Amino acid sequence: MVHLFADFCDTFLLCILSRLSPDFDHAIYLGLRGFAQISMDYELIDSGDGEKLERFGEYVLARPDPQALWRKLLSEEEWKKADGTFTRDEKSGGNSGGWSLKAGLPSRWSIDFSGLKFWIKPTPFKHVGLFPEQATNWDWMREKIKQFNKGTIGQLDTDAASADIEVLNLFGYTGGATLACAQAGAKVVHIDGSKAAITWARENAELSGLEKKPVRWILDDARAFVKREIKRGRKYHGIIMDPPSFGHGPDNEVWKLEEDFMKLIEACYSILADKTPTSGPLFFLVNGYAAGYSAMAYENALRPLVAKYGGKIEKGELTLTEKSGADGASGATGRSLPCGIFARWTFK
Repeated sequence: MVHLFADFCDTFLLCILSRLSPDFDHAIYLGLRGFAQISMDYELIDSGDGEKLERFGEYVLARPDPQALWRKLLSEEEWKKADGTFTRDEKSGGNSGGWSLKAGLPSRWSIDFSGLKFWIKPTPFKHVGLFPEQATNWDWMREKIKQFNKGTIGQLDTDAASADIEVLNLFGYTGGATLACAQAGAKVVHIDGSKAAITWARENAELSGLEKKPVRWILDDARAFVKREIKRGRKYHGIIMDPPSFGHGPDNEVWKLEEDFMKLIEACYSILADKTPTSGPLFFLVNGYAAGYSAMAYENALRPLVAKYGGKIEKGELTLTEKSGADGASGATGRSLPCGIFARWTFK
């Protein structure tokens, strides 16, 4: 019933806005109404004592989160109602664990989120295929792409016709940023070192009705791919990086953030679009989830872009806000859960 009501509201509002403005962009609307959609199919119910309780569509999951240092507001009885609970194995130092899933929980299910659709699936590493705190970044990129198309950003001559926007998404995972950019009208190259993640991302694209959008899905090591793009002379208007603290490429290439981050950033500078009379760079977005790093560190890494192109850098924390009170009643608690950091440069 909730989904039907949401679909009705979308259709009704789209009809009104289309009548008011013949140039109304449906894709941008679907992105910018993301926060309303969050309240429909995603909810951070409670957090505390090193855990978070979330609702993804019809199902509630409890997962560890070391940032939740405070006390839970809901009772243990409420937490035990979760359809799935991930418990860390303390004997392994908290580096592994497993899910306890109730009968009837499907192996995967779909939700609407930020104007897109995603398959949700509990994985052995506690992740479920979606990082909902990224919705603010997706909205930001949608808006930048919209501004570029209208000639108000990324172009030196705003009266000139805009070129096709090309975006490179490194460490693309299940495709949220890729799909948001494609939905807004960009051509996207999606790179990930995991075949399973790319398959998941393509399934999300199909689920969202975006399977025919100009997206290249490439299984590759991010560093190796960027080096080849430099040799090819390829350029991108936007670059997205969401690097892990540690990982492996498809051929078991080792990635360590402290050793490889700046090398990759600097290599990406070489494939960012040049200033021309009709075009120019649009944005460079970096996300981080590694403990011990500040958003200021990522900001400093992007400062050479300001020196070369001008523009500005924004930085901050990615957060989620609780939606329920201590008695389980609806209503924000005022508490926000820090989830990660970001720094993002834009031409204007």
